[in-house]
Amino acid sequence: MTSEPARRRRASGRSPIARHGRLPRHGVARGMLGLVGAALAVTLVSTLTVAGVAVASITSQIKPGIELAGEENVPDIGAIEGGVNLLLVGSDSGGGNAAYGERGQHLNDVTILLHISEDHTHATVVSFPRDLFVSIPSCPREDGDGSYSAMSSQKINTSLTYGGLACTVLTVEELTGLSIPYAALIEFDGVIQMSNAVGGVPVCVASDINDRQINFSLAAGEHVLSGFEALQFVRSRYGVGDGSDLARISNQQVFLSSLARTIKSADTLSDPVKVYGLAQAAVQNMEMSNSLQNVTTLASIALALKDIPLERVTFAQLPTYYGNSGSQSGVLLRTDDAQDLFDALIADLPVAITGSLGDGAVADPSVPVESETPAETTDPAEPSETATPGESAAPEDSGVVQLPDSITGSSAATHSCSAGQ
Repeated sequence: MTSEPARRRRASGRSPIARHGRLPRHGVARGMLGLVGAALAVTLVSTLTVAGVAVASITSQIKPGIELAGEENVPDIGAIEGGVNLLLVGSDSGGGNAAYGERGQHLNDVTILLHISEDHTHATVVSFPRDLFVSIPSCPREDGDGSYSAMSSQKINTSLTYGGLACTVLTVEELTGLSIPYAALIEFDGVIQMSNAVGGVPVCVASDINDRQINFSLAAGEHVLSGFEALQFVRSRYGVGDGSDLARISNQQVFLSSLARTIKSADTLSDPVKVYGLAQAAVQNMEMSNSLQNVTTLASIALALKDIPLERVTFAQLPTYYGNSGSQSGVLLRTDDAQDLFDALIADLPVAITGSLGDGAVADPSVPVESETPAETTDPAEPSETATPGESAAPEDSGVVQLPDSITGSSAATHSCSAGQ
């Protein structure tokens, strides 16, 4: 799956990070739909007896497609064969829902890349901090009248402003060296609908969350979140860790991992009402690229995820450090460490987190201590069902890339808690 951008970058030896910034942003991030849930929702619909009714109804609800640059080269694959790269973008525009407010801007405050391996044995979910300085390439205007000029060192969350979803895809392609033929723009009402569909998402909170910016409080302890409370949890920034967007990402991964475990549980898979509700939440709150307009394609991508064990689904946050570009403050990429991750994705290799969970998450104290030493409690030939931070789900000689410890995250099997404040 090595792309032309990757070959050009290797030949030139150039870093994708540019040098001049503008357009500061300090608002609260909007928009988060469960990444794994969105894909698995269609899988569940396609694999249960409710499939026929659900697909027929949902097909008519899919919103008009968004054309990506060069999309005419995307094959009509039907059932997915090989790997998948799919970009999910959460917009902060409010989605037309006045309850969340409007800022008159169209920014991708949530940008997530899903990579499914060629053999469908592992998946990697990469989060891009909204304040990351990147180069934005020349992007076609959404009205088809010409193109925007390329720009250096812009915050990644402005890419949606210049050419819409197609421009965000081109930006991430240039940064990572990957080809991304599938993309979706997500409205944050999907968080409410998806959490409701599964009957709530269980999360634990280590310390009280008190976010005055969005008027959200959550006491320390165990909670099952649904509806508006689930949305507030993934939106919260100033109630988690050090109040940074980086801490918020790891807090969101707490929610996403739990959502993935909930969706793959027998209680969800065996309940047609939950299955149909998940599918509804996925398609009613997404604008998809033309390459995803075929429900069969959606289902086949989801099928590639269905049987991947939770410990082989890795959530990773790009390694960054705080700094300035020109007169603007934000985060800069740790280029060498990030390249290790990009190279692993290009080579289609599984990855393992060796760093921490991130500033917004802590290990779940209820997880038994003995799970950290599976060799003493389980047959060595059988993987442990409970993953711990930095623990590889496969032997070191199995081709798993041990990522630099500056890359934070966990597997979907890792039980973690929101750090709170």
